[in-house]
Amino acid sequence: MSGATLARVEAHVFRTPIAEPVRTSFGTMIERAAVFVRVEDSDGARGWGEIWCNFPNAAAEHRALLFADIVAPRALGRSLDDPVGLWGEIDRALHVLRVQSGDAGALSAAAAGLDLAIHDLRARKRGLPLWRALGGTDDSPVPAYASGLNPGRAAYDTVGRMRTAGHRAFKIKVGFGEETDLGSLRPVRAELRAAEQLMVDANQGWDLRTACAMAPKLAEFGLGWIEEPLMADRPLSEWTQVAAVTPARLAVGENLRGAGPFQDMIDSGLFGVIQPDAAKWGGHSGCLPVARAALAAGRTFCPHFLGGGIGLLHSLHLLAAVRGPGLLEVDANPNPLREGILQDVFSVRDGSVTLPGGQGLGLEPDIKPLLTLRSLHIERRA
Repeated sequence: MSGATLARVEAHVFRTPIAEPVRTSFGTMIERAAVFVRVEDSDGARGWGEIWCNFPNAAAEHRALLFADIVAPRALGRSLDDPVGLWGEIDRALHVLRVQSGDAGALSAAAAGLDLAIHDLRARKRGLPLWRALGGTDDSPVPAYASGLNPGRAAYDTVGRMRTAGHRAFKIKVGFGEETDLGSLRPVRAELRAAEQLMVDANQGWDLRTACAMAPKLAEFGLGWIEEPLMADRPLSEWTQVAAVTPARLAVGENLRGAGPFQDMIDSGLFGVIQPDAAKWGGHSGCLPVARAALAAGRTFCPHFLGGGIGLLHSLHLLAAVRGPGLLEVDANPNPLREGILQDVFSVRDGSVTLPGGQGLGLEPDIKPLLTLRSLHIERRA
């Protein structure tokens, strides 16, 4: 590469109300937020990333400030020739602040957003699509699934809408009580078509007793996986008990941070699906090795993501780089901060997403139409 250094960073925070709240077992989203970051090197090349801020989204501006004032100063003026090494150095430097502040998730997400943007920049400079720059060799469409389906009648209605939009796999939120959960799933399962898949996500909503009681009752649905039936930080002894009574693979990862915890989950043999979120922890530098380790151990890698359009594209490129049997998570809920960025670059056809052409992400995000939704813009220079 050119030996260019990081010269400038920007963070853009956007907020938008939504007509239909998004419900989870831990809370309800009544608006959507996104933190998009742009980096520029000393040659004038640029790249884009996203910092996870899905819920509670009151943290969006806070994470942008952490990015600008805590994370970026550790990278500005530095060479971008070794993004993995740079991310590792920043990650280690942030550890004391994670402990001191108790704000581990926000600091990790801010560093992840920077890493994503740097990888996009480098792929553009190399004239490669990001998935190929990350080591991918297969340009075929990437299988996807519709995620974030609200419980109750909404689940049935959304499956129909997303099926029409091209999806062939669907993940419904559970954790709202047995009657609601089973009532959400039965109408969908009754009309599920051949080759279609159904999964559920409890969003850490059950304790051990509830998870062990509910999991066997889900056997009738032929689920592809059951996601986060316990809090992500529960001991493996509890996960072992849940796995013993669960009729489907267990999925976990979006709320883990660090290569060690991910490797522990992989090595345990309890989890069939590993789901790091590259905008939440690690970026590509941290999540790519996790994905490869999961596949090497015979697990399925399915990157987690439920946010704006830039992060979704990064998730697509990450999965395309490693492949395997995994599916791309695509938010089924309308979100102007996703649709307004992607325009016609991203679409699902017969259950899969065609990789965008061009360099880097395959898209130069145009944020001008979204400026009326911007709540904060920060810039820092070397």
